[in-house]
Amino acid sequence: MSLELATPRADQLDAVVADLSSWQQDGLPVQLHPGDLGWAWRFGAVTLAEALRVWTVDATTVAIGFVDEAWLIRMAIAPPADNDEELAQALARDLEDPMRGVLDGANVSVEARFGTAFRSQLRTRGWVEGDPWAPLVRDLSDPVEGSELRVEVVGPERVDDRVAVQRGAFTSSTFTAERWHEMSRSSAYQHARCLVGYDSKDNPAAAVTVWSAGPGRPGLLEPVGVHRDHRGHSYGTAISLAAAAALRDLGSSSALVATSSSNQAAVATYASAGYRRMPDVTDFVYQR
Repeated sequence: MSLELATPRADQLDAVVADLSSWQQDGLPVQLHPGDLGWAWRFGAVTLAEALRVWTVDATTVAIGFVDEAWLIRMAIAPPADNDEELAQALARDLEDPMRGVLDGANVSVEARFGTAFRSQLRTRGWVEGDPWAPLVRDLSDPVEGSELRVEVVGPERVDDRVAVQRGAFTSSTFTAERWHEMSRSSAYQHARCLVGYDSKDNPAAAVTVWSAGPGRPGLLEPVGVHRDHRGHSYGTAISLAAAAALRDLGSSSALVATSSSNQAAVATYASAGYRRMPDVTDFVYQR
């Protein structure tokens, strides 16, 4: 097998998103989704491209990695390569070799939620399991029930509300109107929607961005947040329901979301919105 590793150019991002979209299937573990790249696109196409690693065999993409931090890569593997031992060994070698330029640092991590052979290879080579994550999924075969929260789709006129909720929900957020506009111009966002939920006094209280991978494929919630000043009113449940409804309108077969297993409140919120918890998954950690 002639496996090649490359960092794509910004003008190749659309092809990367298309490959990643085609790999999303119901019934498979939740792996890197085009929505993850879409959300990261807010920092610009060049920055996103520089954070990607693409493995190809005879010009066919077989694995994609998103370097979310210098020491963490989030992986996706083409479903036909689930049990490909040769590919699994080659990917593991690339991740471990500092000269390959995939990860930096002595302690590195990989999010590898799919790929039976790849996950087995990591364990064999001494990678250890990290903290668990809880993936949740809601089937979208049937219409989604509504809620009392008024929910609006974000366009240019509602960007400030979307930004306000994001920054109010996540204390370390650097989200801005400029970054929303950067993200909204991306090819990934052409199959996405931002939603803002308003309380009875017309205050923006909750928000979510949903990402479709195409008709008949699982869609993703990334991110989901409730403003700190409006918590305790079940707005998280309401906006998660609205997210599922929006993805159904976009043709998604199911709605996916993942949160830290230790975040009991988030798990309970998604469960109350009809999302079914799947078996926990872990990242893998390696000390060079």
